[in-house]
Amino acid sequence: MSSMATRYAVVALYVLAALLPGIAHASWADIESEARGQTVYFNAWGGDESTNNYIAWVGKEIKRLADVQLIHVKVADTAEVVQRIEAEKRAGRDKDGSVDLVWINGENFKRLKSEHLLLGPWAEQLPNWQYVDTSKPVRQDFSVPTDGLEAPWGEARLTFLAYRNKVPSPPESPQDLLAFAQKHPGRVTYPKPPAFHGTTFLKQLLLTLAPAPQDLKQPTTPEALARNLPALWAYLDRLHPFLWREGKAFPTSAAQMTRMLADGELLISITFNPNEGANLVAQHRVPPGIYGFGFRRGMIGNVHFLAIPYNAKFSAAAKVVANFMLSPRAQAHKADPEVWGDATVLKVSALSPAQANFEKLTAGAQAGAIPTLSEPDASWTEALENAWLARYGSGN
Repeated sequence: MSSMATRYAVVALYVLAALLPGIAHASWADIESEARGQTVYFNAWGGDESTNNYIAWVGKEIKRLADVQLIHVKVADTAEVVQRIEAEKRAGRDKDGSVDLVWINGENFKRLKSEHLLLGPWAEQLPNWQYVDTSKPVRQDFSVPTDGLEAPWGEARLTFLAYRNKVPSPPESPQDLLAFAQKHPGRVTYPKPPAFHGTTFLKQLLLTLAPAPQDLKQPTTPEALARNLPALWAYLDRLHPFLWREGKAFPTSAAQMTRMLADGELLISITFNPNEGANLVAQHRVPPGIYGFGFRRGMIGNVHFLAIPYNAKFSAAAKVVANFMLSPRAQAHKADPEVWGDATVLKVSALSPAQANFEKLTAGAQAGAIPTLSEPDASWTEALENAWLARYGSGN
């Protein structure tokens, strides 16, 4: 290319950059216009009544506000949706796909991204992205960069539950938890891996205790496992003798632990929803006085997202729906423990009272500002479960 042509190209790039804000605004107006009258097939887990009711509310609101029809395709396992999108790709169905929007995260996102089956980037171009708390892991999904291919929808974080009158000063570190268990033998435990909450508890400990935590952001190797797992085993070897049934048996689920907490058998339970205490009180499943807490250095968490397949039939309407789901009003409604109680991905402190009302989160929600620690690479989950079962899994 000649020097004159190069100069013209550089000038053109500067002009384009100067025009981008106006183009982005016009583009969103065009997207809203295109979306009117379209139907979004939203593939999302359908196993919870509160979640289903919330999605139905979104459908009514988005129809009223944007003339978009939202149809909730209830799925039992998001992996089924991934397989359907892959099948459409193999069949050459590169447009008019059956999925317009999907609730997703973790391994399912990694798989679709690696196979180039997602539309994007688009997420950070949504008008309501401005409210997102980017200090949360909204740009990484189980250590995989989202690259604008999915919009955050809600946050989950490992949280301990206790009653204030029985545990007025909660443990704030693994060392505190060990000391608490030693002081109250038989009143602490965790679900048996590979139960989700049990495995997540192991990952929480590993994130805090690992001598080489940077290894956890990469796929496992024999060397990385050898560097980091001994510290976890040393801690558990000290903790287990003071657990419920002396660590020779474990509850099967977090739900069982919460029932044992309500019955007084345990002093601490576990959840993956920082608002779970508020939810339980609002639903009259436990008496008032329950609260959530976490380690001061942070608790493992992740964000669940909304993604648009590459071959979505109505991608414009899917973006309009995702943008509404990020709005302060929709996020506050979702966070209400009497509705769903799903934690927001917005920076609540930056919102005006006129934008949203999150006051209902206070009674029983996690106390204090607890940092969210990003999930390790997905490969650590299976490696941890297998190693734990080999070492401790001879019990029930």
